[in-house]
Amino acid sequence: MRSSNVATETLFSKIISKELPSDMLYQDELVTAFRDISPARPTHILIVPNEPIPSSADVNPEHEAAMGRMHTVARKLAEDEGIAADGYRLIINCGEHGRQEVPHLHMHLLGGEDVGPMLMRNKPA
Repeated sequence: MRSSNVATETLFSKIISKELPSDMLYQDELVTAFRDISPARPTHILIVPNEPIPSSADVNPEHEAAMGRMHTVARKLAEDEGIAADGYRLIINCGEHGRQEVPHLHMHLLGGEDVGPMLMRNKPA
């Protein structure tokens, strides 16, 4: 099911506006990047568009610059973190079945050790 195009204030929008503290690594007019507070790998960074787009299901042509910037910032941060040579994973979850937890589109940059298989081969119990 497609999420609503109506954006509401989120935890991430409060981090972007600096109302909430974070370990911010990058910010420009389009995107913000900060360390995840519960890292799943030694490097776990969230990269978010500054505009509160609820999910990937809500991306429109006018969001293309921010979506592209998310990728170029991920590449830069992977280099800065020293994980680019060995590899890293970029993840964007979408909706309930995609396990999206915050209704503000975001990309996870994970690395610093083997991130494991892409998907679990058996369904969770």
